[in-house]
Amino acid sequence: MPCFSSPELTGRAGGQIVELADSKLRLHRAVVDAFQALVAAAAQAGIGLAGTSGFRDFDHQLAIWNAKFRGQRPVLDRDGRPLDVHGLSPAERVAAILTWSALPGASRHHWGTEVDVIDRAALSNGQRFELLPAEYAGGGLFARLGEWLGEHCARFGFFRPYDIDRGGVQPEPWHLSYAPLAARALEGLSVTVLAEALESAPIEGREVILSQLPELHRRYVLAVSAPPAQALAAAFSRAATPS
Repeated sequence: MPCFSSPELTGRAGGQIVELADSKLRLHRAVVDAFQALVAAAAQAGIGLAGTSGFRDFDHQLAIWNAKFRGQRPVLDRDGRPLDVHGLSPAERVAAILTWSALPGASRHHWGTEVDVIDRAALSNGQRFELLPAEYAGGGLFARLGEWLGEHCARFGFFRPYDIDRGGVQPEPWHLSYAPLAARALEGLSVTVLAEALESAPIEGREVILSQLPELHRRYVLAVSAPPAQALAAAFSRAATPS
């Protein structure tokens, strides 16, 4: 299984990333076969499993972060309600953003091992979705997908790192992680590696972030579910770029 360099861990290098021709989704080359097998199995169950977001680089995450810090993009509280960030201190803004969005350099999406998924078969023409936990719960738009993933995703190597509220990132039932590779990446993403990526970045809230970085790392990077043994043992891999 591939190892990661510091730039790859923090989204500043993407040589390991490939684009799926049929969807434009970008993933680590070692994740492609597993994801395509997952999609095929879901299709047999009548579920149109599709990825809405895969690899995101550092600059993309930085743009999201800065826009939220400045109040140019919505920031939600822990119950999913909009917040007015202009009434918050810098430290409060950082905490609020981290509830639903990762620090640049600390996003699992930098690794290419993560993918946010929906069920296209559950959508009517033009129907909108928001990627909220209620959509994947009983009676929700993607409830069938949520249940199916709970029963089957581990045998394809995937698990849901944000399964419950651990006091950091809120539950994200749409977020899948490829365990055999993501486990290695998480081990490599130390406070030192993250600090190196942030030191020269034009990030809003820099002083607060750097002063709290060890605690932010513990709470928002390390506080995730442990991948099940079945997911870790999955043997899917891809050595070549898909055509």
